[in-house]
This record gives sequence, structure tokens and C-alpha cells, in this order.
Amino acid sequence: MTGAEPSTSSPAEQTAAPTAPEPSPLPEEIRGVHVTMALASLEGKLDDYFALRGAGLNTIELDVKDENGDVAFRRPGVPLARAVGAAQRYYNPREAARAAKEAGIYLIGRVVVFEDPVLSTRRPQLAVKRRGGGVWTNSAGLGWTNPYDKRVWKYNVDIAAAAVKAGFDEIMFDYARFPTDGDLSSAVFRGKKKEHKSTTIARFVEYARERLQPMGARVSAAVFGLTATREMGIGQRPRRLAQHLDAIYPMVYPSHFGPGEYRLEDPNAVPGITVARALRDFRRVLRGRDTLVVPWLQDFSLGREYTLEDVNAQILAARDANAGGFLLWNPSGVYTKAALAEP
Repeated sequence: MTGAEPSTSSPAEQTAAPTAPEPSPLPEEIRGVHVTMALASLEGKLDDYFALRGAGLNTIELDVKDENGDVAFRRPGVPLARAVGAAQRYYNPREAARAAKEAGIYLIGRVVVFEDPVLSTRRPQLAVKRRGGGVWTNSAGLGWTNPYDKRVWKYNVDIAAAAVKAGFDEIMFDYARFPTDGDLSSAVFRGKKKEHKSTTIARFVEYARERLQPMGARVSAAVFGLTATREMGIGQRPRRLAQHLDAIYPMVYPSHFGPGEYRLEDPNAVPGITVARALRDFRRVLRGRDTLVVPWLQDFSLGREYTLEDVNAQILAARDANAGGFLLWNPSGVYTKAALAEP
């Protein structure tokens, strides 16, 4: 009886780490919408969004952790989310990811990072503090966690990793910045480093990508629409972030730009031109980077009634700018179906 032939590979080769999984195929043009965890909790609602595939939709951004500090599900690996009461039962992430894949939908999980009323309240040692004592809050009374604290970094990336393990294709970090409103002069950041705020935020996204990319996930971030136009003092410099990200999602909602911005008397009145000029600045500052730029576009009415023509004007501007597609935002989750059509 002949014995098995000995392996010709070296011990090092036999114990080599497995190859990292490949990311899911990226749509040729992202055409997507934002879906809150509350909407996803309604029976049959995710199926309704998946059905928009027939209208041209190919991407859904589904909230994993939102502005309220809530986490959409209870998964192993994030005990702190349960301990502080953040982990909820809005939807089953594995079932949502499986259904998205079956529908041919690219699934992005949105993780709101530093604005976190739950963690900052339940674990005040992780919060931005108020001079004189207590947890600092912004003008809406919401607490923020400390961008310098690596325990906060780990908490948010642990949540993101749980979503990736469940089958999400990409993680988009939002509110990856310093606060913008409230009495900022009274805010105390423990462990503050002698570095530009943009370095701090870039170090966070670098850490996130180092953990998530080996899992086969793309890593991205949402940024303010003006961050490519001028320094905003919140730690978001697109070019610095881009070196650690697969995609950047500028929030270029025309209603959010003030009179005179981009030399426009009323940016909200000319949404296509506003988006075109904002994306022009992103093209300029990201020249030479291969990071995908996908704008968040306005599909809600603010300041005036938005029509299909207004939404289409923004989409055309994104296409003219050679963007990687677009995501539509409507806080109520009601979208202009006709705007999702293929070009």
C-alpha cells in the first residue's frame, strides 16, 4: 500500500494566512437611495425599495448606526452597544444583506460616528466634555463622543465590522468630523493632540480601512459639500481622507448653500448649476486620486418645491462631472422613482 506523497510546500506556505475576500462588484453607475433603520423595520418595506430595481435603482444605503446613537441590530462582537442600550432590533442584518444580494442591490451600511447621544451619555468618559464639568452638547442638545479617543474609534468600527460580517458590501462613515454647532468654546477634548483636526479624522478612517478592507468591504465617508471649496475647521479635508477611502460622498444639497455661494444669488433655485460647481471643486482637490466621488443629491423640498426636473438637473450635473453615480436623500424615504432610470 502506497502512502500519501509528502507535501512539497514549506511549513510557512502551509500556514499562510488565507487571502482576503474580494469586494463585491461595484455598479457601473451607483443609483441609490437612503433608507433609515426605522423604515427598514416596517414589514415589507425593504422589499418595496428592492423593487425599485425595475426603475433603475441598484444601490441602497441602509443605516447601521444613526444620529441618535442607535444601532439597528444586536449582533455578537459589539457588547458595548448592548451595555449602553444602543443595540436595537430594527432589522436582521444578515437577512437584509441576503435579500439585497438576491435583488441585485449593492448594500452600503451607514455608520454615524462622533455624534452619539447614547454613548456620550452612558459612557461620559468617552464624551466631549463641557468646560466646568458635564457632557458637552450641541445646539440640538445632542452629545458627541471624543474624536481623539481610540476607544470611540473601536466602538464604531466594531459595529461596522458586524455589518460587514452580516454581508454588507460597503461601510460609509458619516459625522466623521468635529462638531459644528453649539457653544464650541466650552467644548473640552480630552487627549487632544497637537495636530490638525483633519489629521485626526484621517487617522480614524485609516484605522477603519485597515480593519474592514481585509474583510472584503469597501470603506467610504460622507463629507460636507463645501469641504472641497474651503477649510471648514471640522477635520474634513477630502484629499487627505481620499488616500484611505474607496469613495467619498459629498453632501451637495442645493438648499444647504447660502446666497452668493459659488457666485449664485440663490443656489437652491438652480440645483444643477450648484451641484456642478460643487463637484468641480471636488475634481480639483482630488486630482490624481483614484477615490470614487459619488454625490448625495437632494430629493426633498426645502425652501421651495422640488420636482423631477430639479432632481434630474442634479443627476445630469453628476454625470457631466464623471461622478461614480449618485445617492438620493429624503429623510422621509419617499423618492422620485423616475429619477432612478439608467442614463
